[in-house]
Amino acid sequence: MKALWWCLLAVAPMAHGATFERFEPVPGRGDLGFYINQPAAPRDAIIAFHGHPRDARHTFDAAQAAAPPGTLVLAPLFQVSADRAGRCQSRGEPEAQRGDLLWTCSSWLTGGPASNAGDITAFGAIDQLVAEVHRRWPQVSSVTFAGFSAGAQWVQHYAAFAAPAPPGMHVRFVVASPGSWLYLSDQRAEPQAGCTEQDQWKYGLEQLPSWLPGDAEQARQRYRHADITYLVGEQDQGDAPAAHNRILDRSCAAQAQGDSRLARAAAFTRNAGAPLLVVPGCAHEVSCVFPSPQGRQALNPG
Repeated sequence: MKALWWCLLAVAPMAHGATFERFEPVPGRGDLGFYINQPAAPRDAIIAFHGHPRDARHTFDAAQAAAPPGTLVLAPLFQVSADRAGRCQSRGEPEAQRGDLLWTCSSWLTGGPASNAGDITAFGAIDQLVAEVHRRWPQVSSVTFAGFSAGAQWVQHYAAFAAPAPPGMHVRFVVASPGSWLYLSDQRAEPQAGCTEQDQWKYGLEQLPSWLPGDAEQARQRYRHADITYLVGEQDQGDAPAAHNRILDRSCAAQAQGDSRLARAAAFTRNAGAPLLVVPGCAHEVSCVFPSPQGRQALNPG
């Protein structure tokens, strides 16, 4: 298969040894940028996903701090056009430029299509990034998709719809502190009377968008067989500033899952019969959660 176009941007080296690169998921159709380090001969990779502010460099730093030495770390940046990015632009991040694939502040986080290339979805773009990692570093045998906050929503939804991994590669998913969850059933911690949205996409598997690969039952089967670890900060609740509850989804569909990120994580994992790693002393901050002992455990494929 023809290798995807990949180039190093002309930017100054960063203090953490990363560079910002870009590639074309579909040749000639637009670029996706990402931060990446440069280990000599990596065998494991982490692809880390930013939150709603699209703070990809901050998320990269947190993932690299948690990663074992020699791990390949990448952090994609889902670009939004400058006129639509006011609510989701982090200081220091590159602004969208001509030729970039573009999303809205919210469309990327459930894998949606690029606004300027409707046949390229955020999920499909990352499928191709994984394929390119496999081509460039064929010795990499493990890829961990690690998302925090809105990035965790991306990762959790992706676990149900990701393309099969390349031969010889095991994929893992780390879901850390999402604001809401994709449920595989109609059971909820706090059902909301008259809330028809609680079982609909992005909260459930009803009314799936046509651009998703597969149907609800296929998604359930993929998800149930996926290697997934769940993380949340012990203090990611209440009204303390560090919990960032003012930006928490308060729709009826989200409220049916609980009243805080901690409560929602506990309810989902209880429903799924899965363990939840709770990080003492952390609220809603990726630089606290990922490098914690629990975060390192989650991000380490060993």
